[in-house]
Amino acid sequence: MSYVTIKGLSKTYGKRTIIENIDVSVPKGQFVSIVGASGCGKTTFLRLLLAQEQPTRGEIHIDGAPMAREPGRDHGIVFQRYSVLPHQTVLNNLIAPRAFRSSFWGRLSRADRAEERDKARATLARIGLEHVADQYPADLSGGMLQRLAIAQALAGEPKILLLDEPFGALDPGTKIVMHDFLQELRDQSGMTIFMITHDLGEAFKLGDRVWAFDKPVWDATDPEKNAATITYDFDARDDGIPFQTLKERTHVLHPR
Repeated sequence: MSYVTIKGLSKTYGKRTIIENIDVSVPKGQFVSIVGASGCGKTTFLRLLLAQEQPTRGEIHIDGAPMAREPGRDHGIVFQRYSVLPHQTVLNNLIAPRAFRSSFWGRLSRADRAEERDKARATLARIGLEHVADQYPADLSGGMLQRLAIAQALAGEPKILLLDEPFGALDPGTKIVMHDFLQELRDQSGMTIFMITHDLGEAFKLGDRVWAFDKPVWDATDPEKNAATITYDFDARDDGIPFQTLKERTHVLHPR
């Protein structure tokens, strides 16, 4: 059964169409890796899933309902650049963003505040950072910082996790450790995950599916026609065999 359903999705800025006519569906708990050259609309697509952008045409449904028009707690996002607060402890990095987004903190009783801290500590325990809860980001390794960024995304107990090049800045050894961690996290939580990566090996290692974004038509005489879409949908669990070819081929229009 489809959990995320996307129909006729297109995004245009002025006269320039970035992505067009995306039709896909994703079951609950599936891990989708997204690959493609720079400028092929991958990050725009992620921003549409996050509701940071609104589609020009088409629609996105989550669990059968139209997606909210503003980012909500049901979506978590992790970028390559760590979005941590350097002057806050690891624990407060989970609590502070929620307090900043609302005025709830000042209205909570002492017991409720303690409960919020307990929830944050439980999230840190879930990702293996409970032992550094009172340390600061400057004291953490690259892998720990990325775990902290993921913990921030998990603090709102999201149903969908969006990852934009999350491991691109890590050394090879730390990257392998983070791959194992993310696979365990997905298995335990059952979250639906979308991850952008330029590493094809990483895409097929982690993903159940791999979507290849490309521009089916390249017309050098009219660059505004160079819109991207999902051209291939690979089954990453069956030796990378395309089980849904969305575009049979791409081609380039050369000026004469």
